[in-house]
Amino acid sequence: MTEHIIPDASTLSGWRKSSYSGNESGSCVEVLDGHPSGIPVRDSKNPHGAALVFQWASWGHFLGALKQGSV
Repeated sequence: MTEHIIPDASTLSGWRKSSYSGNESGSCVEVLDGHPSGIPVRDSKNPHGAALVFQWASWGHFLGALKQGSV
């Protein structure tokens, strides 16, 4: 599995709060749809920080594990 890093996630637009993030203030994961390399993920508390770009299959496995309560 190869992840890529985007050093400054603010260079991309269109971030949205993940449906798996809680409602707590400041506890938010944001994802970006439509990126050609996979699914970028960032911490909303640090919009100028790095984002990890997960391959589609890896992201799918992660979401599956969340839905099953394995994570």
